Amino acid sequence: MNAPLPRSAEEFLSWLEVERGRSPRTLAAYRRDLRAYHDGLAVRGATMDAATPTDVAAFLSGLRSTHSPASTARAQSTIRGFHRFLVDEGLRPDDPTVDLPSISLSDLLPRALSEEETERLLAAVVGTGPTVLRDRALLEVLYGTGARVSEVVALNLGDVGDALDEGELPLVRVLGKGDKERVVPLGRVARLALSEWLSGQGRPLLEPGRWRRRSDAEALFLNARGGRLTRVGAFGVVKKYAARVGLAEKVSPHVLRHSCATHMLGRGADVRVVQELLGHASIATTQRYTRVSPEHLRRAYEGAHPRARAIAGTKGGRDRVA
Repeated sequence: MNAPLPRSAEEFLSWLEVERGRSPRTLAAYRRDLRAYHDGLAVRGATMDAATPTDVAAFLSGLRSTHSPASTARAQSTIRGFHRFLVDEGLRPDDPTVDLPSISLSDLLPRALSEEETERLLAAVVGTGPTVLRDRALLEVLYGTGARVSEVVALNLGDVGDALDEGELPLVRVLGKGDKERVVPLGRVARLALSEWLSGQGRPLLEPGRWRRRSDAEALFLNARGGRLTRVGAFGVVKKYAARVGLAEKVSPHVLRHSCATHMLGRGADVRVVQELLGHASIATTQRYTRVSPEHLRRAYEGAHPRARAIAGTKGGRDRVA
């Protein structure tokens, strides 16, 4: 059993909950980061309350070798916040994270798959059986909606509702960050994959004789034991098929989210539409998150700017200015 976190860490978490109003999901992420930090420092014979700049740098260096840039950046942010809290509360005089180098935004954004790579990944799910139908539906929903993996595994049967029987572009409810609900379109391919998963050859075959939890009975996606599919389980599904087509190092559920947004922008979607799809509170987040391709930028500029193309009757493609 893990040793308990120090009192200062528990006070920091309480402050985040009471003073900053952080959600239970966010607090759980902070706790995981603090737990990893505590255990990593213990290996060096150091403690959270007395960590030195060298201790912090060594921990983050080790984290970079085993975690994604985004996970490392989140952990660094948690550690910074914890040590600033200690200083503000008078629990130590100095902050060992003051000189930590910032992680650039470009390092945090996963590289989107090309459309061809995405097709290869989705085509890798072949065969029959309930887990295969589930895996196909899971990948199609992740890519088709651009939803976060946590949002997708939290979906209940009632969230899908009558979407599978509706018209051209039905909508599905998802619960995003800060418990904000939004609706996302369910495309034709994802809709078909979900219909097959919910058929008699899919989800019903994984339903247990007795549900362990009531929430499992409501879950849209089940694991092989009849419980709700977890984030970790969904990550494993994505990695399994990515490995089959040689994309294991590139693909994660978040890469599918990023690819969905990038491909939509590349095909002319308005950035505000993508903002709504992804559930970003600020359009600035979407603009940073979705890298517009140079070709899309060129087409948009030529199609919208009045001075982008040569005007008839000018010489050498240059306008005559009086």
